[in-house]
Amino acid sequence: MRKYGILTQTIFFSIILAGIFGIIHDQITFSICPEYFTKFKYRQFNFTAEDFGSDRLTVAAIGFLATWWVGMFMGIVLGFTSLLLKDRNMMKSIVTKSLQIIFLITIFFSFLGFIYGRYYLTQKGVDWWIPSDINDLKGFITVGSIHNFSYIGGIIGLMAGIGLVLLKKYKLPVNKTP
Repeated sequence: MRKYGILTQTIFFSIILAGIFGIIHDQITFSICPEYFTKFKYRQFNFTAEDFGSDRLTVAAIGFLATWWVGMFMGIVLGFTSLLLKDRNMMKSIVTKSLQIIFLITIFFSFLGFIYGRYYLTQKGVDWWIPSDINDLKGFITVGSIHNFSYIGGIIGLMAGIGLVLLKKYKLPVNKTP
């Protein structure tokens, strides 16, 4: 029964970590291209800067709202998968390592999204919807690429985290009772 406490904690902490990631991620991408938010994300979330008192606070709210649900999904999948582990101590240890792996892979993919967006997509062009009043098209495409790659990184990170759980589960010797 104590393993279900770790499951609950995994879901809770995954939501919080994803939300914090989203806040920091969007603060960085806002610095690259404010128009991505003011002319796209604000409309998508039906926000204005006045809703939260400033652009930075509005962007923080958007960052949290755009990622908390990803954390919930990851926490549920990782948490239930980790129930396969033999005890709560192992479960807690492997979930912690898995969350670190997910976070690092997501950061890595965000960086790849920057490189791909800035140096390839801005030259090639995109078929995404882009508001007609964008002044910084290169920045807008770069930030869009970062955002897309972040989600891809999260999915790949989750698969790696699940892989760690399964490796730990099946590499352990099975205790045989006579």
